Amino acid sequence: MGNPLAVVHDADLISEETMLAFARATNLSETTFVQAPDQPGADYRNRILTIGGEVPFAGHPSLGTAVAVARERGLEQAEFVQQTGTGLQPVSVRREGNHWHASMLQDPAQFGIEPDPGEVMALAGLDAGRAHPELPPQFVSTGMVHLIAPVAERSALPEATPDLAAITAFGSRHGCDTLFLVWCETNTGRVRARMFSANVPGGEDPGTGSAAGPLCAYLDARASLKRIDISQGGEIGRLCSIEARIEGAGVRVGGDVAVAIDGTVQLP
Repeated sequence: MGNPLAVVHDADLISEETMLAFARATNLSETTFVQAPDQPGADYRNRILTIGGEVPFAGHPSLGTAVAVARERGLEQAEFVQQTGTGLQPVSVRREGNHWHASMLQDPAQFGIEPDPGEVMALAGLDAGRAHPELPPQFVSTGMVHLIAPVAERSALPEATPDLAAITAFGSRHGCDTLFLVWCETNTGRVRARMFSANVPGGEDPGTGSAAGPLCAYLDARASLKRIDISQGGEIGRLCSIEARIEGAGVRVGGDVAVAIDGTVQLP
């Protein structure tokens, strides 16, 4: 099933209150609203809302919205520049049979503090000993700040029982409301991950492109990994596959996109 996204076209006249109400009605991790850009060089403006409110940037809504825009404009392949709350990002899309592939170039990484591993494991309901001994937790951003939290063993992932309120409180001082719990094979670049946040339905996001970029930059800096392949969402029955690789000073994040529903929405 992956990570569903709702995209609303022609959203220039929709109020912020209506956008939030509609995002809460869809009850998805994100809902996006496509508007005319107001920055030079942008092809469209992408407004991204969770059930908790608007966010300046996110990964899978960027990819899914780019595919929706390409379909709306009758394009089989396109290179777009989207405008979000963090600026402009290049997004590439191409049709591959019954599905699409999309990727985006995220910003150069910004590395924040390294909090205490025991405190971070406690946020996920795990003992301090489950933390990876050589990969410390760290706040990292390639457009949106995430708390990267590597564990020593893959078995820690299904055993996690996150405290969402504590995650929000812990990360609020660093502009972060997420915990990206990851297990990495540093010799292959294979990653299993779970992302917890109070701002997604059920408290867990099936696929988080905005966290894939920071994780790739983190593993490049610490383990010289230039590419990673992430499996996420399996624990909640919504498996997503995300690829990320270092490209120049930034990180390119991508994955497959499938269209499930087309329709017309009547909004007040």
